Amino acid sequence: MAKIDNRSLDHKALEHIRLLAVERVLSGEKPSVVAKSFGVYRTSIYKWLRVHRKRGREALKSTKAKGPTPKLTENQKKQVRRWIVGKDPRQYGFDFGLWTRGIIAELIADKFSVSLTLPSIGRLLTSLDITPQKPLRRAYERDEKQIQQWKEQKYPELRKRAKRRGADIFFLDEVGVRSDSPLGRSYGLKGKTPVVKTSGQRQKINAISAVNAKGAFWYKVYSGMLTAVLFIVMLKDLMKGRKKPVMLVVDGLPVHKAKLVAKYVQSTKGRLELHFLPPYAPDLNPDEFAWSHLKQNGTSKKPLRKNEALRQRVEQDLSEIKADRSLVRSFFMAPTMSYTIY
Repeated sequence: MAKIDNRSLDHKALEHIRLLAVERVLSGEKPSVVAKSFGVYRTSIYKWLRVHRKRGREALKSTKAKGPTPKLTENQKKQVRRWIVGKDPRQYGFDFGLWTRGIIAELIADKFSVSLTLPSIGRLLTSLDITPQKPLRRAYERDEKQIQQWKEQKYPELRKRAKRRGADIFFLDEVGVRSDSPLGRSYGLKGKTPVVKTSGQRQKINAISAVNAKGAFWYKVYSGMLTAVLFIVMLKDLMKGRKKPVMLVVDGLPVHKAKLVAKYVQSTKGRLELHFLPPYAPDLNPDEFAWSHLKQNGTSKKPLRKNEALRQRVEQDLSEIKADRSLVRSFFMAPTMSYTIY
């Protein structure tokens, strides 16, 4: 009988052969006979018998290989995680502002004198629940204390006042949309960039919208620059037909703080209030996610057709957002929100 190459058998099969072979020899059979019946070398039988004699039956069972000794300890891995999460490579003396496997490998080599390959760095990051992501931009001018104060004091107080008055809280923002915005990704033959037919005429349109945590959505599309006079026209349209007072949260755009606008707000006798977000904090405005959704699912994925007007397309896309209240509510639950709206 041809001898069995143990490497061709799985661990369970080998374990079964070892245990059965030793039992047969201990029962009185000759090792040579047992070895021949299983197609293994007689020296293997004697090796198994020695193991059984020294360490018992359990020593013949299969064990999971430990694998190579990790180059980093558990504490060192945790330290790597602390370096990355919420930090910037420039804080450690690098010129580059984004984390890459190469930078992380260089930092580990510098701090721990341990050399790791790029694939090893990738596996390490996966084990630490760190994944490649597109970062959000944050301005140096942000005042984190003001932002914290807004989240922990001003906004909770605003919610309490709105509840007492039976008012609705809306978040408002403006955006500019272009017909030649970058297209999303598409599949194509390797080495041949796909071509998408779209209008060669550059069109630009502006829009303003306001979102509410209950799923309400208001919008208007306009051309040209937003002036204080035009903003008042927009506010009047927002308030049209509303029975409840509105507490409108806006950013610090000069138009929002114009004297004409303040005068109009006063004339509403409390039906409309303006409340301002901290500077450079777009992440506090859920309406930003409405514009993000519009840009990612609008002309970037569905380029303008021949003779199609950008204004018509934007109004159609905004109308679809307004009709989907669950989508609007999701803007308040986005994972990148800096605080909970509800």
